[in-house]
Amino acid sequence: MDGRALTATELADAVGVTRSTMSSHLSRLQQAQLIAAESQGRHRYFRIANADVAELLEGMMGLAQLTSPQQTFGPRDPALRKARLCYDHLAGELGVLIYDGLERQGSFVHRSDGLTMNDSGWSLLSKLGMSVARLPQTRRPLCRACVDWSERRHHLAGALGAALAARLMELRWAKRVPHSRALHVTAQGEKSIREIFAR
Repeated sequence: MDGRALTATELADAVGVTRSTMSSHLSRLQQAQLIAAESQGRHRYFRIANADVAELLEGMMGLAQLTSPQQTFGPRDPALRKARLCYDHLAGELGVLIYDGLERQGSFVHRSDGLTMNDSGWSLLSKLGMSVARLPQTRRPLCRACVDWSERRHHLAGALGAALAARLMELRWAKRVPHSRALHVTAQGEKSIREIFAR
C-alpha cells in the first residue's frame, strides 16, 4: 500500500507464509489484474496494479475493522494514524485535515462524475506552490474522496491527492519512514499544513 514493489520472498516473510503459498496467491492476484509484476535481473517484483486497486484495498481494510469485534479502528501505530501513504496520496489524521479544510473553504465542486477543484481551491493550493498547470497529465480522475482507514472520514485521492503528497515531500515537510507506509511530518510542516487548511 505504500507504492513499493516487493519480491515474493519479501512478501512471504512479511506475512509469515511459505514462499510457495505466496507464489500461488500472487499468481491469482496477477490473473485478476489486481497486481502487476516486473522482472529486473533475476528478481521479479510485484506491486499493486494501480491507484483504483489501492483505494479499494483501503476501503476493504476499513470495512474489515467495522465487522471486527475489536474497538480500535485502523492502524495501532501512532505514526501511521498521524500521516501515511494510501498508495501514493496522503492519508491519516493530516490527510483528513487537508480534505476537511478544502471542503470547509468551499474548494470542491461535487459533480455526478466525481469531484473537481474550483478557483478557491486552486488559490488555497497555490500557497503550497501547486497549480493545475504543474500537474502531470493523466487519465486518472483529478480529485477523489477516499474513506480513511483510521479516521473514517475522507482524505484526498486521485491525481491531485498524489501531487499534494509529492509536494509535501518536495517541501521537506514530510518524508517516508523506511519500510513503512508512515510519513514523518516535521513540526514546521505540520504547523504550516494546519495554518493553511485548519482555519
